[in-house]
Amino acid sequence: MTGKLQFSLVSPEKELFSGEVDGVDVPGEEGDFGVLPNHAPVMTTIRPGTITIRNGNETQRMFLRGGFADVTPDGLIILAEEAVDLAELDAGKIAQDLRNAEENARDADTDEKRETANARLEYVRGLNDALGG
Repeated sequence: MTGKLQFSLVSPEKELFSGEVDGVDVPGEEGDFGVLPNHAPVMTTIRPGTITIRNGNETQRMFLRGGFADVTPDGLIILAEEAVDLAELDAGKIAQDLRNAEENARDADTDEKRETANARLEYVRGLNDALGG
């Protein structure tokens, strides 16, 4: 036993992370939970929110649009609908995206446009909140 957790984060586009880590904090649909080596097996859905990957003194934070987490004796696999590394985001651009999304939601004139605009607004709000905005 290495004392490490094997972790993989996969989105529809690509594998975003694969390696051994000390632990991962996950925004589960029924509440946040941490996964450490030797965690009991569990499978759950993930709500939009931020995962924190901890390894030694380093942390990496990624915003997930949602997905599934599968904890097995072999480690943790997260299948994300969409994932964004928060370190790669520009807070100014996200603030502008939020203003645009709010305007689009206000101006939507059909149910379909309103639904699409509100989904985008919810996503951008999540990104903004994750950045501390």
